[in-house]
Amino acid sequence: MIEVGIVGGTGYTGMELLRLLAGHPQVRVRAITSRGNAGTAVDDMFPSLRGHLDLQFTAPDAETLGRCDLVFFATPNGTAMQMVPELLEAGTRVVDLGADFRLKDLPTWSQWYGMEHACPDVVEQAVYGLPELNREAIRGARVVANPGCYPTAVILGYLPLLEQKLVDASFLVADCKSGVSGAGRKAQVHTLLCEANENFKAYGAPGHRHLPEIRQGLAQIQGSDVGLTFVPHLVPMTRGMQGTLYARLTGQANLQELYERRYAAESFVDVLPPGSHPETRTVRGTNMCRIAVHRPADGDTALVLSVIDNLTKGAASQAVQNMNLMLGLEETAGLQQIAVLP
Repeated sequence: MIEVGIVGGTGYTGMELLRLLAGHPQVRVRAITSRGNAGTAVDDMFPSLRGHLDLQFTAPDAETLGRCDLVFFATPNGTAMQMVPELLEAGTRVVDLGADFRLKDLPTWSQWYGMEHACPDVVEQAVYGLPELNREAIRGARVVANPGCYPTAVILGYLPLLEQKLVDASFLVADCKSGVSGAGRKAQVHTLLCEANENFKAYGAPGHRHLPEIRQGLAQIQGSDVGLTFVPHLVPMTRGMQGTLYARLTGQANLQELYERRYAAESFVDVLPPGSHPETRTVRGTNMCRIAVHRPADGDTALVLSVIDNLTKGAASQAVQNMNLMLGLEETAGLQQIAVLP
């Protein structure tokens, strides 16, 4: 049985990790940490897990975590980089759901996250954890940087077009919407019910910290820098995310066939039939990304619709997918949930 630990288990992504790992056939959660809730039973905080996990939150302890096969960090940015080097020395593998190891350019990372990086050497060896792009590198990784939610939806949406050099990579537009849970579980005015309900707004238009991450991923596919306009929006729903992606075509191809062929072997990317419009509710609580591709009026614009659950494929379930790859397990293990409707 694989033993794992979770650092920072009281947020939405930590809760989703617990839910998924509790149902994983080959994994046991050895430790889950929270400085502020040490001694509290997990099922007291998350009653939905009653009968599935008999654990208490504990203070982070490197010795205990170092006895795990793998540790997940579901912590604020800047936390994982303080503990990861010691865990690596102990032979423990790491999946960080925060942003500490996502960006390879450290001055850019410091600009967006407002601090100096504590372990640049670990950044160099970390693998960006988008399996559909970096599967083989993830298998051998000791540290995986789990992608952000917006980057997951956007990169998967653009990937086939950029691989085949079919679009003008200097002018890409990603118009994205996310449910309120993407802001995390902490109390904030803009996520209060009376503020977010019956409201719709853009944010981060001058610049969002996921922008350099998305550009980095797209540049890896393209083989050169890309020009991307990225505008996120907050929508009054709990979870779910859609990327509406635009690109100017420069080559000829049957876009439907292109996407179906590229993702035919991917368990967690579903290319919908021609003319479809994916819905966020069809991926709720799953590790699935559903994609539809259009060419409006047979013009020169490729329009891609990409939907995921921001808490699962955009965070926790993708982290479990990465864990499965890193530890030599079946990639789909523990990730076969069907979305709950309505």
